[in-house]
Amino acid sequence: MKIDIDRLRSDLETLRTIGRVEETGGVSRTSFSPADREARRWYLERCAEAGLVVEVDGLGNMVVSAKDEPSGAKPVWTGSHIDSVPDGGFLDGALGSMAALECLRRLTEEKVPLSRPVRAVVFADEEGNYNHLLGSTGIAKGFDRARLEAMTGRDGDRLTDRFAELGWDLDAATRTKVEPGEVHAFVELHIEQGPNLEADGFDIGVVTSIVGLSGGKARFHGSADHAGTTPMTKRRDALLGAAEFLTTLPGVAASISKDAVATCGLIGVEPGGANVVPGTATVTLDFRDPDMGRLLALGEAIERSAREVAARHGLTVTWEPDTPVAPVPLDQGIRETITAAAEGFGYRHTDIPSGAGHDSQNMALIAPTAMVFVPSKNGRSHSPAEDTSWEDIEKGGNVLLATLIELASDEPATP
Repeated sequence: MKIDIDRLRSDLETLRTIGRVEETGGVSRTSFSPADREARRWYLERCAEAGLVVEVDGLGNMVVSAKDEPSGAKPVWTGSHIDSVPDGGFLDGALGSMAALECLRRLTEEKVPLSRPVRAVVFADEEGNYNHLLGSTGIAKGFDRARLEAMTGRDGDRLTDRFAELGWDLDAATRTKVEPGEVHAFVELHIEQGPNLEADGFDIGVVTSIVGLSGGKARFHGSADHAGTTPMTKRRDALLGAAEFLTTLPGVAASISKDAVATCGLIGVEPGGANVVPGTATVTLDFRDPDMGRLLALGEAIERSAREVAARHGLTVTWEPDTPVAPVPLDQGIRETITAAAEGFGYRHTDIPSGAGHDSQNMALIAPTAMVFVPSKNGRSHSPAEDTSWEDIEKGGNVLLATLIELASDEPATP
């Protein structure tokens, strides 16, 4: 049994038009933005056309099920996300979300006898506009109201304001937690987002583990002064200090491990005039390591470097760390099922770790979890250049479908 690749391709090509950036060909669907809302409406329409039932929780996670699914057994979940980074690619998250829906449609159309329900899920704000892996964190750990009220997006907007626009109940967003054992298994299909599978000629990557990730904001505080009348030797230039701090990041990461990475992709300057010495400079960081102990050490080293640089420039600095998302190993039993599915189709496969964060690392806290990777052309992702061949997408979808059938057929449902 295989997926309908023509239908999946049509879905993905339609979805990429929602939030399309015409100048670059990329996609911008920041979570809860107008483009993201349109994509959600379109997704719900696709589910309705297929006769499927959708439940939306208080954070906007969408869980899709068949009307006549088996009863009395814990479900198998599969899915990903449809929000994107600014001017990102069209497959990151979208592939796993739409392939999950396609698998559920095929199982329903063919009336495949299963002992467990299979459900497709779309997680909210995986890309962390408001919080790293927001939707899946709400499912695995939950949020209290105070934490949600404190969340702001990349542009400084408040999560509570977006919820108010959507007519959502903030209290409902505190009731999203799913207890361990309520989900039988979770599998996510995703593009690799790196060059290894393509370079080595593999069709399928069986993911062994997912990197730990964290981040934070370093705010450098100096003195806003006149750009023409303040001598260079008298300045407390916050941006100059922030700039030197950023040059230390490669060395800081290297001091922790060969796998550690640290990135700044967002800088804010106040008051924000070309003729004003910057009084405040805020740098927003993302940093990662496959080991939790090293990830915590990396955060400490980054903060230490920020304080040392600030002192040299006569500045003060505040460090606002994110809550780290722990690295996780993925389930050996499901990995073996994925491997068997790939071999059954004659696809060339390999074990591979993930250097990107995924909702799967939260789902692994409540259920046995695994991931399937397909090659990324030239290893590109989080950019308009992101792409994967339709042949590889079909292979990934077929492996996902076969894996779900196996996981949902392992024992009879309780009458």
